[in-house]
Amino acid sequence: MAPIFLLAIVYMSFISIGLPDGILGVAWPAMQLEMQQPLAAVGAITLTMTACAASAGFMAGGLILRIGTGAIVAASCLMTALALLAFSVAPGFYWCVALAVPLGLGAGAVDAALNQFVAAHYSSRHMNWLHGFWGVGASTGPLVMGAALASSGGWHVGVQAIGLAQFGLAVVLFMSLRLWAQAPQQSTGTAAQEAVQAHAVHPLAWWLAPLCFLVYVAAEMGTGLWAASILVNERGLPPPDAGLWVGLYFGSITAGRFGVGLIADRLGNRKLVRLGIALAMGGALVFALPMVFGALSPWGLMLMGLGCAPIFPSMMHETTRRFPADAATRLIGRQMACAYVGGSVIPAAFGLLATWAGLGAVMPAVVGLLALMLLMTSVLDRIS
Repeated sequence: MAPIFLLAIVYMSFISIGLPDGILGVAWPAMQLEMQQPLAAVGAITLTMTACAASAGFMAGGLILRIGTGAIVAASCLMTALALLAFSVAPGFYWCVALAVPLGLGAGAVDAALNQFVAAHYSSRHMNWLHGFWGVGASTGPLVMGAALASSGGWHVGVQAIGLAQFGLAVVLFMSLRLWAQAPQQSTGTAAQEAVQAHAVHPLAWWLAPLCFLVYVAAEMGTGLWAASILVNERGLPPPDAGLWVGLYFGSITAGRFGVGLIADRLGNRKLVRLGIALAMGGALVFALPMVFGALSPWGLMLMGLGCAPIFPSMMHETTRRFPADAATRLIGRQMACAYVGGSVIPAAFGLLATWAGLGAVMPAVVGLLALMLLMTSVLDRIS
């Protein structure tokens, strides 16, 4: 039974990564007014978190060898919990920026450690479902924040609730540290890997494969960060309703990833990526054009979420099939780093775009990113 309990704990741990991811975009309209900050100021928080998360991801490998995956995950979850509880009572904007440091370090360490652990000990099906459990956290967070905004406590109560949930998970993780040594063993070699060992990596692929992750995560997280502001400031929805739509967006990513885990082997990674990008582009267009789709426009968020569902896990899994093992290991590190950069720098730049051209310019930019990604993945498929 120990391996089953361990797998459940791994899934619970990945929920902890997703819980805070969607709440800042929902809370920011209220935080902006309370703290008297410009619209683009949220970029300072997201950039700080991402820089720290990327740094933690790069350092995680050495720490895992020294103290183990379980200890890294438990300590990181505790650090994130304490940072969130402090964030909920932060007296001003610059305190929020400072607390983004431990938030980013905790999230980056958990992300890198769990991805490495699951890749080493579990099948690709579990990798897809692992990212589905990230979506459980990412879709729950905005719903909690939306309910908090409707209460007298406002965003402070929402962040506090997420922090308490993280603290409870940290307690469970510390109590289960012995289970991590009982992980099942599996062979890391596959027929697909063996088939590509003799092939050299195309020079362009060393940059194109990571940049695909940068562009995809920029589109996904940029939408998650700015959708609530678009719905509140451009389309007149109340903040709780906007929080519901953002929650549905992340929820559709979650549901899609659990479904993809059942059919991924039948369709193949490359086909899933192409279908996902096409569907995400369609959903982004629906959400970007309220003058065309009217009241149906917010449903484009759910359509985009379903399209996004298979892209990240399928691209990550395809890396081990597309390239020789040693090259794949190095490329996965680059891909995670680019994912962090894409999830912060470009969404923050969307704030500058919104300040200059209005919030209505954000979703057309997302459509452009997805079109660029479709082109990039097509080229990558041809050269690898």
